[in-house]
Amino acid sequence: MNLNSKIYIAGHRGLVGSALVRRLQAKGYHNLVVRTHAELELRDQAAVARFFAEEKPDYVLLAAARVGGIYANNTYPAEFIHDNLVIQSNIIHSAWQNHVQRLLFLGSSCIYPKDAPQPMNEDCLLTGPLEQTNRPYALAKIAGIEMCHSYNRQYGTKYMAAMPTNLYGPNDNYDLNNSHVLPALIRKMHEAKISGAKEVVVWGTGTPKREFLYSEDMADACIYLLEQSEATLSSLFTEEKPPLVNIGCGEDLSIRELAELVAEVVGYPGQLSFDTSKPDGTMRKLMDVSRINALGWKRKVELREGVALSYQDMLSKL
Repeated sequence: MNLNSKIYIAGHRGLVGSALVRRLQAKGYHNLVVRTHAELELRDQAAVARFFAEEKPDYVLLAAARVGGIYANNTYPAEFIHDNLVIQSNIIHSAWQNHVQRLLFLGSSCIYPKDAPQPMNEDCLLTGPLEQTNRPYALAKIAGIEMCHSYNRQYGTKYMAAMPTNLYGPNDNYDLNNSHVLPALIRKMHEAKISGAKEVVVWGTGTPKREFLYSEDMADACIYLLEQSEATLSSLFTEEKPPLVNIGCGEDLSIRELAELVAEVVGYPGQLSFDTSKPDGTMRKLMDVSRINALGWKRKVELREGVALSYQDMLSKL
C-alpha cells in the first residue's frame, strides 16, 4: 500500500470507520473513497456492484456494520444478523469481482465461544457455543471471516479479518439504550454529576471482566496490517486456518473497576450500585494479542487516558 493507493473505507462515519479515516489521513494517504448511507445503501447488492465497478478501489477497509450493546442485540436480533450478512457479502464479493488488492474485514471479540479459554486466541474460533445475547451478530461476523478465507482459498485473494476487542473513543455512541458499556457509563456518570444524583445504577453484578482498546489504536493496528508485505503475513494466508488477527491490549478489568475509573475521570462523587436483574453477558473476554504483537504492533493509549479523551469527546457533542 502506498500513499497514492485508492482506499475505500466502508462505514466511515462510525466509531471504527472514522478512526480509520483519521489515521490514514495522518499518515499521508490522500486517495480515500467514502460514501454516506444516503449516497450508497450497502444492503443493495446492485448499488454496491455499481460503486465498485466505477471506483475500482485498490484496498478496502470493511468497517460498516449494525452494532450495539446487549440491549440492542436482544431487541433487534433479526436486523443484526440480516443487515450484517448482506452488507459484508455485497462488499467482499464486489471487491473480488473488481480485483481489490487487499481487504480487511472488521469483526468483534464476540465471535469466540462463551466459555473460551482466557485469553482467547484465534484458534478458539468455532470451538464451542456462543454467548446467547449477541449470537446473531457473532454468527454474521463469523460468516464474514469464513467468506474472506473462502475467497482466499478459491480465488487467491489476500483478504484478512481483524477482530478488535471492545472499542471506545472519538465519535462513539453515547446513547444509554443502544451504546456499549464504556460510553454508556461515561454518559451516566456525567448526567449524574450534573443533576447531583446520589447514586448511579450499573447493569449486572459488576463482576464480568472486559478489555478495552482506544479506537485510534485499533485504526493504527488495521493500517499496520495493510502495510505489511505478503511475506510478513504469509502465516495468515493458508488453506487450513482463516486469516484472522486479534486486536487488543491484552489486559482487562471488572465492570465494577471500570465504573469506578469512569466516575473518577468524570468527577462523579456519588455511590455506585449494581442492578443484578440485568444480564452480565460473558464473564470474561480477554484477547490473546500475541499474533499481532509478534508482527510488531502494540497499543499506545492507556485506559485512563483514553477515557479522559472520550469524556471530552462526549462533552463536545452535547
